[in-house]
Amino acid sequence: MRQLDTHALRMFVAVAQCLNFRQAAEQLHMTQPPLSRAVRQLEQRLGVGLFERDTRHVALTSAAAALLPRALRILALLDEAELALRAERQQQRRPLRLGLTRSMESDLFRRFTDALSAQAGAAADIVVDDSPRLVARLRARRLDAAIIALPTTTFDLPVTRLGSQPMLVALSSRHPLARRRALSLADLQDQPVFWFERARQPAFFDHCHRVFRELGFAPSFVREPPDHHVLLSEVAAGNGIALLPASFAAIARPGVAYRKLGEGERLATGLGLVVADGHADAALLARVATQTLA
Repeated sequence: MRQLDTHALRMFVAVAQCLNFRQAAEQLHMTQPPLSRAVRQLEQRLGVGLFERDTRHVALTSAAAALLPRALRILALLDEAELALRAERQQQRRPLRLGLTRSMESDLFRRFTDALSAQAGAAADIVVDDSPRLVARLRARRLDAAIIALPTTTFDLPVTRLGSQPMLVALSSRHPLARRRALSLADLQDQPVFWFERARQPAFFDHCHRVFRELGFAPSFVREPPDHHVLLSEVAAGNGIALLPASFAAIARPGVAYRKLGEGERLATGLGLVVADGHADAALLARVATQTLA
């Protein structure tokens, strides 16, 4: 019957390298008495002494000196094999398929995606789209999780609510209204206002228009380009004013000024996490999203 196992080898190597049972026990995260007993049991099984010890000193016997280099090679090979298997598992594992709403400025999600990649051990495959389309992909099992803008109809998918972004005003820095520090919807009544199509975000569109009707806000709406960089170019050129989530203020675009909107909280865009039912990383996703986006 084999007298050595990896656990016994690791204890032997720790004592042989430290030549001190107390230090070896600390290195192994155990107390000294169990380590001393384990070494004595190993010596009994092998039928040979491994250490000469007294109250002050520990020294290797000739048998231990012969065993130590071989034990180190064995443990190194085992560690190498475990690393290779771990790398193979990570390579075989399908990357997390993650959707991110295009309603927010992409830099808002950087902390989330970086933390998720670090904790999951692999980068996610990311899809950026309108929230209703992300929900449809999730329900069709073509995504594992998504950060969506709220309100959005999610049908049977539960939502973990995260933070929210008040709406702000983006306008040309040459516009007379840019001289003010804050604006209200009433200030924009006679201005061309870029606005998104209802199909891109029906629930949020309807919510905003209820607020608009309540406040009597009925400007000349201009169709909003889906690409936010194109939109901000139009704003900088003075072709209209945009209402955007506050995260877009992070884009320092020449010719564009951002101003607080008095009704911004009433028109806030929420963020929510939706995860495919039964997904193995659901708890990890919720924890990282809450830490970085709530």
